[in-house]
Amino acid sequence: MKRTGFIGGSDCVKIMQGDWYPLWEIKTGRTQGEDLSSNLAVRMGSYTESFNIQWFEENMPAKDGNDCLVHSNQYEYERTIDKVPMKGMIDGMCRNSIVECKHTNSYNTMDKLIDYYMPQLQCYMALAKKDGCYLSAFFGNNKWECSHVAWSESYFNLMMTAVKQFWSYVDTNTEPLGYDQPHAIKTDKIPVDDMVKRDANHDNQFKSVAYDYICNELHAKSFDTAKKSLKEMVGDNEREVYCDLLTIRRDKRGSLRIATRKENTNG
Repeated sequence: MKRTGFIGGSDCVKIMQGDWYPLWEIKTGRTQGEDLSSNLAVRMGSYTESFNIQWFEENMPAKDGNDCLVHSNQYEYERTIDKVPMKGMIDGMCRNSIVECKHTNSYNTMDKLIDYYMPQLQCYMALAKKDGCYLSAFFGNNKWECSHVAWSESYFNLMMTAVKQFWSYVDTNTEPLGYDQPHAIKTDKIPVDDMVKRDANHDNQFKSVAYDYICNELHAKSFDTAKKSLKEMVGDNEREVYCDLLTIRRDKRGSLRIATRKENTNG
């Protein structure tokens, strides 16, 4: 597919990652870009898209009536945004959201996938004028997850600042020297499955309790291990095992309860 004359969703990812020069060479026609037709991962992702949509429809709980019924596959959108020609091939469309399909390795996580593809998702939502995107992903060959990512005008505007700057180099045929650093935009406030992240680095109370948690984590693990070991030492025919330090009693339901000597003394 010809990749000059526009900015696509995957191009937005590259721009935000700082991969300007290789992308600039492609957009100005100096190179054709890497041929991915024989790349197994790319072809696997392409071939599983239709099945991904089918699996999404069968397994995603419906919201707002038929919101999760995908009307058809592959929508191509073209729009000029802030004087930048934008294009995107969207995998599926629900009533209020788009659907983007991914097939990644089994070691990846949904959080990492969302962070990596956020520029593409926001680009596609802008092109389709939708308020959300379902990211439907296969992890390896035995795990599927789906998350709903909300549209963020603030994120998109910040992203477009970088996209417009990159496009100016394409438009004027000027080498974008020195642009090799990622453009970091915080995504904490973008709802994913109707929930956001919170940076608590400036919350002194949270940091204080977090410090206590870290300091006591090892002790807590030792406590849990000892508790488990003690219960394993109680025989199936024993209703109580005790010593000078504690007592283990079996209740009417068969569960083992541990009481320390101090707890026994107090009642």
